[in-house]
Amino acid sequence: MPPNAWTRWPLRESLTHEGLSETRLWIGRGIRVLVIAGMLWATFGRGTFDGWGLAAAGAALGIAVVAFRGFFRMTLQRWLWPSIGLFVVLEAAAFGFFLVGARLPAIVLWCACALTAMERLPLRAAVPCSAVALGAFAAVNNGNWLTTTVTAVGLALAGYVVRLDAEARGNAQRLLTQERAARMAEAESAALAERGRIAREIHDILAHSLSAQLVHLEAARQLIQRSADLEADRDQLLERVVACRGMAREGLDGTREALSALRGEMSPVEDFLRRLTAAEGAQLEVVGEQRALTAEAGLTVRRVAQEALTNVRKHAPGAQIRVRLEYADDNVGLVVRDRGGRGKPGELGQSGSGYGLLGMRERAELLGGTLESGPDEEGFVVRLWVPA
Repeated sequence: MPPNAWTRWPLRESLTHEGLSETRLWIGRGIRVLVIAGMLWATFGRGTFDGWGLAAAGAALGIAVVAFRGFFRMTLQRWLWPSIGLFVVLEAAAFGFFLVGARLPAIVLWCACALTAMERLPLRAAVPCSAVALGAFAAVNNGNWLTTTVTAVGLALAGYVVRLDAEARGNAQRLLTQERAARMAEAESAALAERGRIAREIHDILAHSLSAQLVHLEAARQLIQRSADLEADRDQLLERVVACRGMAREGLDGTREALSALRGEMSPVEDFLRRLTAAEGAQLEVVGEQRALTAEAGLTVRRVAQEALTNVRKHAPGAQIRVRLEYADDNVGLVVRDRGGRGKPGELGQSGSGYGLLGMRERAELLGGTLESGPDEEGFVVRLWVPA
């Protein structure tokens, strides 16, 4: 037995009705009703008392009921000395019943006190209190001494079994409460993670699309502002407006993809890459056995491909682009390589915050993957690996 078992109070959950089935609740209520009815009949039904004696017996019975309720409340609050004080009041009431000839109510009260003390008090107080109550019962019992001893020992063991049952129920209820709290915390954490994912998706889509649109619109504004003859610059203006329209459509498609990912309705990654590379005039190579990816992994591959191709359009217009999607055993890889850029960095080179690839690297690391980017022998390369 642990050292603190003698001084430790029973769990509060074991002293309440929390966790009890309706059947056990009704059985307990029925037993209490039968005990009180038996005490009332033994006290008033035999004609033992009359006049003031009857009034005194009724008052003593009322005091015992009130003391029992107080004892339950004090033990629930874990107030030791008030609980012991009320136990003494109950013992005194039992002796009072016995002295005036109400022997059965006294025995019932002593036995109930022994069982209740063993269930609700710390063992250092429960054992002596139960011993006092059962000792009083044994002293006044007129039956055979062996029968009396067996009955007293049986009541003591029954009280301890009731205590163990209440402790088990209290532990189960506490574990259930902790499990519910853990599930709520897990649900809150999952909700926060999902909000963060949605925020990243919206940020990546808008940063990719709106920054490009802003550059095209700014270029069109400057053309209009400095041009004396709008007809001469009509083709350039139309090109800018068409490019802006394309960027708006791309942003809308990206938003739809993000919403589809949240609903679990995403198209295969290779289909997306085929459309993207076809629009950019890039070459696509798919290696390995194709399979469905998780929503996070699929979105990461899509966003990195978009970001890498946008960077080529910004910083190396006219470059040849090769995109390689590789399915491995436990992960998926994406390599975007460009070479032979023939033009100077376009006007898009000044757009954006400059943190696109950094954001993609953080996105990959959140999934336990890696993203590397930098110049190689012929141009610039972006390599992504994420678990899938």
